[in-house]
Amino acid sequence: MARIVVLGGGVCGLAGGMMLARDGHEVTVLERDVAPVPGSVEEAWEQWSRDGVTQFRLAHFLQPAGRAVLEEELPDVLEALVSAGAMRLDLLGLAPPNLTEGAPRAGDERFVTYTARRPVFEQVLGKAAAEERGVEVRRGAVVKELTMHLGNGTPHVSGVRLDSGETLHADLVVDAMGRRSPLPRWLSDANIGTLHEESEDSGFIYYGRYFRSADGTTPQPFGPLLAPMGTFSILTLPADNGTWAVALVTSSGDQPLKRMRDPDLWTAVMEACPLHAHWLQGEPIGALEAMGGMIDRYRRPISDGRPLLTGIALLGDAWACTNPSLGRGISLGLLHTKCLREVVGSHLDEGPLEFTQAWDAVTEAQLTPWYRETVAEDRDRLHEIDALRNGLEPAPPSERASVLRGALLTAMLHDPELFRAYLSSRSVFTPLSETFAQDGMPERILELAGQHERLVLPGPSREELLALLA
Repeated sequence: MARIVVLGGGVCGLAGGMMLARDGHEVTVLERDVAPVPGSVEEAWEQWSRDGVTQFRLAHFLQPAGRAVLEEELPDVLEALVSAGAMRLDLLGLAPPNLTEGAPRAGDERFVTYTARRPVFEQVLGKAAAEERGVEVRRGAVVKELTMHLGNGTPHVSGVRLDSGETLHADLVVDAMGRRSPLPRWLSDANIGTLHEESEDSGFIYYGRYFRSADGTTPQPFGPLLAPMGTFSILTLPADNGTWAVALVTSSGDQPLKRMRDPDLWTAVMEACPLHAHWLQGEPIGALEAMGGMIDRYRRPISDGRPLLTGIALLGDAWACTNPSLGRGISLGLLHTKCLREVVGSHLDEGPLEFTQAWDAVTEAQLTPWYRETVAEDRDRLHEIDALRNGLEPAPPSERASVLRGALLTAMLHDPELFRAYLSSRSVFTPLSETFAQDGMPERILELAGQHERLVLPGPSREELLALLA
């Protein structure tokens, strides 16, 4: 069995470490943050300092595909999450009644998930990892650099060196350090070369906070969890133990809307949205927090079929990260982690080059389509917002996929099969690109969308919105 060093003790690092250890590997997880895992979920929410996770106390969601990974790979962790108060949520239950009439269809059960705040999720996972045989979690461990040697002309990562001077040797190093991974800098310092990278500002700012009810219940959604409201969007996410998150999402270029940072103005905007105002009916827990400067970024350590280096696997946000409003980050990370377990089991013994090529192929086939789709959707939404805030009707998109995505939002409200296809994408089961590739599906979507008006959710006009924020 292999010696594996995982860099980063967040969700992907801990889940990956546990999965690999259950296959008999010797796993060491190195986490930069010093604070130990709290003893309870409330301590985690109120006291846990996770400086390495920017969005630690912002809106968080586990999509059904992420729940499915836990159920299959780490069922004890899912059970512990439920015991800690995670809320069971059936996304199909949010559908209009005309789409769910009659007996449930085969596969409808896949749309169920369990949702909790990020600190609660990490506390449950951290506690489980600390008790996992074959996993050593070292907190406060700062990695200074990779150790490397040349293998058949390609630099090979053989371990890591800590700030303390200690060197850990490994058959595989996993970069699970998230959005802030220093891997590019390490490679530059070692004169290895430059990772292939695509990067752009996602263009959104979030203003969000959590609430708690007095009786342990959560508000009933009266529409999609992510609701476009003209030049802003509302994100409402049920969580654990009678808590929930509410966030207003705006374009980072929309200067007047930056006044939403003021809690009173933020509340006034929510109160002006009839289908969402009831999400304010709870006690705020924590301050109103803002997050911007989020990058859509994709990294690939291989070019023209040849790796830049071997012995390392980029995982989760260290590989690619996107705007979090679609709530896909943790679930895609867990899917990626499941893929890592499978590729380590089938290819690590074949040699460094074979493993690296296999890991790249699986990542490109299973994960990259989700990255591309998310970025394209971000761009479409920003173009729509930019037009609306300038008093213009958004121009019809030129890309075929964008046309179909927009049409599906109307068509799905009148066709149970299309609604499930949309929900399968939102749940991170099936990319829309696969749905659009089905015979006759594009024609069906466009025809049905042409027969109905686009749904517009009630809320303030642009003029009314600016008046609220004045």
